[in-house]
Amino acid sequence: MKGGMQSHGTPTNTADGIAQVFEGCADFGRRTLYLGDDPQRAVEMLYIVGQVRNERASDYVLRPLTQCKDLAEVATLDEAYDRMAKGCLYSLAVSERTTADQVVFDLVNGWVALFFPGKDKVLTLMTATEEKRSISPPDNEPDVKGAMDCFVESIRTNTSLVRRRLRAPELRIWETFVGRQSVTPVDVLYIKGITDPKLARQVEEQVAAIDLDAMLMTGNLEQYMVGEETRTPFPMSLYTQRPDRFCQALLEGRVGLMADGLPFAWMLPGTIDQFFKTGQDRAFHWMAASALNVIRWLCAYVTILVPGLYIALVTFHPEAIPVKLALSIVAAKQEVPFSTVFEVLIMLLAFEVLQEAGLRLPSPIGATVSILGGLVVGNAAVEAHIVSPAVLIAVAIAGVAGYAMPSQDFAAALRLWRFLLAILASAAGLFGLAAGCAALIYHLAGLETFGVPYLAPFTSGAGEPRGHPSLLRPPLPRMKWRDGARHTLNRRNQR
Repeated sequence: MKGGMQSHGTPTNTADGIAQVFEGCADFGRRTLYLGDDPQRAVEMLYIVGQVRNERASDYVLRPLTQCKDLAEVATLDEAYDRMAKGCLYSLAVSERTTADQVVFDLVNGWVALFFPGKDKVLTLMTATEEKRSISPPDNEPDVKGAMDCFVESIRTNTSLVRRRLRAPELRIWETFVGRQSVTPVDVLYIKGITDPKLARQVEEQVAAIDLDAMLMTGNLEQYMVGEETRTPFPMSLYTQRPDRFCQALLEGRVGLMADGLPFAWMLPGTIDQFFKTGQDRAFHWMAASALNVIRWLCAYVTILVPGLYIALVTFHPEAIPVKLALSIVAAKQEVPFSTVFEVLIMLLAFEVLQEAGLRLPSPIGATVSILGGLVVGNAAVEAHIVSPAVLIAVAIAGVAGYAMPSQDFAAALRLWRFLLAILASAAGLFGLAAGCAALIYHLAGLETFGVPYLAPFTSGAGEPRGHPSLLRPPLPRMKWRDGARHTLNRRNQR
């Protein structure tokens, strides 16, 4: 069993050994209970305060132990133990434990443990608290025509949200524990009969192979799941807050991933087209959804190419600019002492600084800093003749276009490549920009996630043709095939 606790393989016939494991813990509780009025028939009850729900422990364990006449009238503790194990206590889950490891993990998970003198087995009962954040509308993925619930930090609540939408018994949930110290439950979800069994088994093996102290952040799971694909800034797995979008990915033959304590779910394998889709694509009319998807792709090209294209045209190819626009740019640049490359790079850097400052500050202050910073810095820079207005407009267009990306992880990777393309354009003009674009395509073409090419929507995927185009969404009645990037056992989704 994974975990940072000391292993105890001996039978747990006393409560003193468990008490030593939690020595110095202020939240560790221990209580002695008597069956009837006989002090010789004592039962030790161990629990962790805060992990146990007080009402459940009192009503399901304490009250039956102290008030049940059947328990008080039994002749021996063995008979009392058997009656408790068979349902005398009001608990949905009852387990018999034989090792200290099992008892310790049950206590940490909110169970209570009952120790009987002379017995090698320990009775543990589920009385865990279910305190959690209530289900609320998603903040990062708002939807006009969609469900208003999102995942929370409780993994059992998240799996129940999935079960409510996918009631088919073919839904499989495989669980393991990750983290030597955190011992975090991680679930792998897929639909038997649709998902490729090899893909599901590969994800399970990779999750089981994760070895780290604690899995507390999203990056702990994402970066260990990508394997050797750490040389790229582009995200290799897509996460979502929305249960409906997650269920749609499962229906496409993908594998889902959840971790306790994280209000997200991951969908594997991740292909480039998934980072341009939203939960409302299937809610809108097919023409509007197709147009919005095309706009997102155009915004991706704009945000990555506009700064480098401006540098290349102004510095190396002014003859390609219309005459009136070229004269306007030259007139605005006459009093600017810096080169075009320096102007663009310094404004791109200032844009990133303002964005980072707005994210790290509290919401009311962050919005104020972003607005005032953008206005003051931009206006002051133009009036002080540090940058020209054309540079400010080009950088603003590129920055705003980046916010059209549904996935901000993908947008962050585009921002990094935007700097690189701008530097290449400053060195060799349009030739350098074209070489950088070719290098980007070569880089993306070499990426794979669980054996699926990253550019699978524009290729044959894993040897299987795709059922629908990636840019234009056809009407839903015509979408006869699943859009998964890997072979599925049941490719057709409707008649």
